[in-house]
Amino acid sequence: MKHIIGAKPPVASAGLPAARLVEVDADSAGQRLDNFLIRHLKGVPKTHVYRIIRSGEVRINKGRVSADTRVEAGDVVRLPPVRISDKVAEKAERPAPAREFPILLEDEHLIAIDKPAGVAVHGGSGVSFGVIEQLRQARPASKFLELVHRLDRETSGILLVAKKRSALTHLQDQFRERETGKTYLALVTGTWPANKKVIDLPLHKYLQADGERRVRVTTADDPDGMRSITLVKVRCTAAARPEQGLPAMSLLEVTIKTGRTHQIRVHLASQGHAIVGDDKYGDFDLNKRLQKQGMKRMFLHAWRLQFNHPATGERVALNAELPAELAAFLPGPA
Repeated sequence: MKHIIGAKPPVASAGLPAARLVEVDADSAGQRLDNFLIRHLKGVPKTHVYRIIRSGEVRINKGRVSADTRVEAGDVVRLPPVRISDKVAEKAERPAPAREFPILLEDEHLIAIDKPAGVAVHGGSGVSFGVIEQLRQARPASKFLELVHRLDRETSGILLVAKKRSALTHLQDQFRERETGKTYLALVTGTWPANKKVIDLPLHKYLQADGERRVRVTTADDPDGMRSITLVKVRCTAAARPEQGLPAMSLLEVTIKTGRTHQIRVHLASQGHAIVGDDKYGDFDLNKRLQKQGMKRMFLHAWRLQFNHPATGERVALNAELPAELAAFLPGPA
């Protein structure tokens, strides 16, 4: 049996489900059509969303459109009936568990939360739900909640969520134009050379045979390489602990000037100083020893974020202190 999402009851005369017409409200104005559809066609794979746009089954005000078309308030969007499997339909109908997160700042425009490690920011890639889905369930009265940016699942720290479309676009523009200040705390293996302050190496994204996403440092002449800049400052160092099988380590303040996928993890590992506990680019044997010492996650934390408030323009500086499990692992105060 197939389920149909976003369809009216079957039309008796034709025996076929009907398309649905949705009027765009003010909160959705300015959103890309593909993102608008993903929100309205719950459980439908993104590949299928793009297929129905290309085929002309999706229309705005009766006209054909492309995936990057921006919807405007009052537009009427035609949503065709979409068939999905029982399994996907069941998943779409099963809401994420409601959850609030520690709040660093909240007003009528945005929420800044302190995301714990181990929680994805959104569902997808084998994860049923993430921060944004749980937050929406916890706040059913909120008409608009959207992620401004992303953090890796195993990275803790500051994450911004917009409560208005205008705030979302304003903040995302700042991230895109590198007007924000983003500094992380990372514990790496070895003693970081104090004079090594800038890493300016292009990064190349690729997929492994199993479909897992990975990133590597590449050369300036790589057409798929993206320029990536990371600034590093040593906060403190820790001597080796041979009785525990642990090497010397360095706690770094890492500021990124570009926001590439896995940028900090790959840049630091490329210098021979992988992040402690990194299960993709780190020292796997060391990670096993660390787990026995109680360090069961990657030591990367989004510590400081600076941005201009989307409504007032005032500069906002937020700090999220190290989680207890990270602070406890450091030899002395961080």
